Amino acid sequence: MIDYSPVFVCLFQEFQAFQTFVENRLPFDIVIDGLNVSHIKPRKMHCENLFDAVNCLAKENARLLVLGRKHMLIDSSNWKREIMKEIQNKADFFFAENISEDDAFLLYATLQSGKHCKFVTRDFLRDHKACLSDSLTRHLFRKWQRGHQISKKMFLSVFIQQPALCYDCVVQTTGDTWHIPYKDTLDEKYSYRVPRKWLCIQQKR
Repeated sequence: MIDYSPVFVCLFQEFQAFQTFVENRLPFDIVIDGLNVSHIKPRKMHCENLFDAVNCLAKENARLLVLGRKHMLIDSSNWKREIMKEIQNKADFFFAENISEDDAFLLYATLQSGKHCKFVTRDFLRDHKACLSDSLTRHLFRKWQRGHQISKKMFLSVFIQQPALCYDCVVQTTGDTWHIPYKDTLDEKYSYRVPRKWLCIQQKR
């Protein structure tokens, strides 16, 4: 007989509760890794960073889901109760246990919301790609990630939204014309960071 640890049972029950939560509120337009985004600018309070991000993404009347941890609800130097209440008026929230890994929640909610749904995190999701069984599945995951992950860059005190791509970043051809994506720097390329420049070649007739 399998002896499941209390922690495992607790986390399993939590994810079941999250599935029910998501199913009752579908679909979302954007799913936000709240704790991850809250650290984007170190000199600001975490709740202020999250407030700025939600305000930025809510401008188009998008339905937002913010994934957080329960400690974010406790009034502290980084998490002001008044600000958190204001953010909760602009988005749906799910607060997981402080020991929970929220990547699975992020991916589940995004996939369940449909093809249009995007997600926001600065994580590269390497561990999830590494768990996939074969190179084809990993390729499909990277392709999905490129089309759905919104990265956020901070310039001064303003969030600049970098949208997910609506096209696949691979060599494309129409017969006598080729479009080849490339990058002109030698920095490490992560799966959600794709080249923004294209080399266009046309065969002479």
